This record gives sequence, C-alpha cells and structure tokens, in this order.
Amino acid sequence: MAIRWGICSAGRISHEFTVALKTRPAEEHQIVAVAARNLEDAEEFSRKHNISKAYGGYEDLAADPDIDVVYVGVIHPYHLEACKLFTNAKKNVLCEKPLVMNAKEVKEILDSAKKNDVLVMEAVWTRFFQASVEIRRLLTQQYIGAVKMVRADYGVPLLNLLREPDGALLDLGIYCLQVINVVYNGEKPESIHVSGVCMETGVDETVTVILKYSRNRMATFTCSVVVKLRNDAIIVGTEGKLQVLSPMWCPTKMLVLRKMSQNPEPESFYTINLTNIPGNRCEADEVRYCLLNGLKESPVIPLAYTLLLAEIEEEIRRQLEVAYSQDCQ
Repeated sequence: MAIRWGICSAGRISHEFTVALKTRPAEEHQIVAVAARNLEDAEEFSRKHNISKAYGGYEDLAADPDIDVVYVGVIHPYHLEACKLFTNAKKNVLCEKPLVMNAKEVKEILDSAKKNDVLVMEAVWTRFFQASVEIRRLLTQQYIGAVKMVRADYGVPLLNLLREPDGALLDLGIYCLQVINVVYNGEKPESIHVSGVCMETGVDETVTVILKYSRNRMATFTCSVVVKLRNDAIIVGTEGKLQVLSPMWCPTKMLVLRKMSQNPEPESFYTINLTNIPGNRCEADEVRYCLLNGLKESPVIPLAYTLLLAEIEEEIRRQLEVAYSQDCQ
C-alpha cells in the first residue's frame, strides 16, 4: 500500500526530502501534491519533481482528500502554525526538526494530534542511521558494561548561513542531545549546567552543557557555529567505549573498544563500517510503518522524547539568557 504524501514548502530541505523519497518504490510512497506560499514556486517545484498538483497556499494542501501525510519543511518559527493546520485537518505530519521553538508549542501540537487522532513525528534523521541502531543494540547487550559518560561535539562555521533565531543549540546542539537521549533512553537529567557565548543579536554562538543523570552518570556536549569541532561522539562504559566517528550527524564508521580483563586499557577493538543511507528516506519508511500498523507515534522517536528534549533546550536557553519571541506568546 502506497502512502500518499503532500509536501509543505518548496525550499531546499523539501527538495532534499523529495529526492530521497523518490528513491523508494512507488508502491510504498507517492508524492501527490506540493504547496508553497506562492503558486509560482509550487508549480516550479512540481515540474522539477514531476508532482501532479501544486498549491499556492498551505490551506489547499490541508484540504486535499488524497493526502495521507504531510512533510512540513517550512522554517521552524512557522512549524507550530503549519503542523496545527494539518493536524486539525486530520492529516498525519512528519515535521522537520526542531519540531517547534519551545516546550509549550510541543504540547500544543501533541494535544492537537491527540484530539484529531493523527500521527505527528519529528524528522530527526540521526535516529535512523545505522550508528543509532548499532548503539542501541550494543547498549542493550551491555557490551561496554554500564555506561558512565557520553561526550558529543558538533561545531561548523555557519555564521553566513544562519537565519534568526537560529543558533548553535537549535541548529547543531540538537544532534548532540539526540545521541545522549538515545544512550540514556529518554531519561530526564537530574541537573543541567550551561556556559556559552552569545552574539550581539542575542543568539547563542558557542555552548557547552553538562548533564547529570541518575546513578552518577554524566553527559557533556559542545556546539558552535563559529569553529569546527571534532564532530564525533563517545560513549564510555565500565567495560569499554563506543566512538561514533566524524561526521557525527551522518557517520560512516563506529569504533568499538572493549576491555577483556581488569587492565586499564581496552585489549580488543573493531570498526563497524556503516551504511550511509539517507536519513530522510528512513524517516519516511518509519512513517509508513507507523501508519500501516495504526500507530500514532513512532517507537523510535516517542513523543515523550520530543517533549523532553524541548524542555532540556529551554533550560539551556534560560541559563544562556537566550529568548525567542515565541516564549512570550
């Protein structure tokens, strides 16, 4: 059974998602329509991707009876408005990350989805990479013993590409938090300590965060939009460690080290060569799986995880004194 998609926005990220989706079998996924704020952009997008219907407004997309799920690719300050438009029209939604700007808006979308009995999923593609699958498998097997520490870094010079209110946390730190959240299985940290530097505009430039979890487990991450960092992640356990090699957001290798005795250094290691499958294609397959099985949330990205990450990000911004206009609404 083919899942029928509508594409909301004709921008770059919607283009990338559409290209990835069209690599899947037509009997599994079909793109029915695209909508943009003006009809000319939608029509150009539809011609480029051979999509039969183009709308000059998102309301028309919401009203299309031939659509099962909408991919929301508008810029994130407008995610709340777009997602609620589609959920209220009883359309399932895959929304590009970050889902919205703060925890209050996450709750609004989740309430709308529940009221209208539809699926909402945040498009966090790192959840579907083979590295994430391998991490979950090895941790379930306690291959490196009890995890005690997670460290992740993501820094890329992006100042010339940023659009307000983008900053290091919203654009890059979310990937680090996702790794930590996978490792600690959606647990809420006991404490959060933050230090960072903000630009003259008030947007965060470089941020370092220390999180303490139950049973004396720790995590730390640094994100920056001005310098390139190691862009990897390390998970350290009592019997070894896992290292997701750079680039962390699209890894092709993972190093696994394991102690074989009480010696301080691991005695064995091996490298996992990871398949670089487009994450947005995997997101689409997850949506299809959920819809075919009557699920209103993804087991890979539970809605509780999405809300928790929004709450953590909100606390980080509070300590940095970074505020969005949406916080005051």
